[in-house]
Amino acid sequence: MDARGITMEPLADRPALLKASRLFSALSTASLYIAGAGLVAMTAIVAWQVFCRYVLNWSNSWTEITAVLLMSWFIILGAAVGVRENYHLGFDVLLYVLPKGSKKWLRTVSDVLVAAFAVGMIYYGCQLVALGWRARLPALGIPEGLKYLPLIGGGALIVLFCVERVVLRFAGVDVDRDLHDEDEVSEIGEAELDRLKEA
Repeated sequence: MDARGITMEPLADRPALLKASRLFSALSTASLYIAGAGLVAMTAIVAWQVFCRYVLNWSNSWTEITAVLLMSWFIILGAAVGVRENYHLGFDVLLYVLPKGSKKWLRTVSDVLVAAFAVGMIYYGCQLVALGWRARLPALGIPEGLKYLPLIGGGALIVLFCVERVVLRFAGVDVDRDLHDEDEVSEIGEAELDRLKEA
């Protein structure tokens, strides 16, 4: 069972897939920690900016752009992790109306569309980085194109995580399991009944 609570038993005879899944899990965890550290750093920078402006009556030129750069990284990294963990927004009405076997195909279509969007993020992000590379951010003195690197990095992670989900899905791993599945809902219901009987 991995960090998402998904059993990896179908991959017992496929060590390469199991190893890749563990690598992606470590990458996802690292992205989450980096995003969390970015959020904490941005909060500290904004607090410093407010303190300097309203207490010391002095304005820092670097704080606002640094906070925006950090925010763009942790938002994109968090979105990539959300794709892997199946936390991104979805419109699941069709899943409850169509036959049970169609869930696998609808989720695959969703992953392919998300990956296509991420490829667009990479492509246009590269163009934006190239266009802004010669200009400098006056407050930091770094190339302006660096503002768009999160699009490329996050897009690459989203593509990797979407491909992983599709491959694992067709390898027999239930990557789409959620609380709306009948067996898990019934397990929760039975556990609640047992708890009520004991009380």
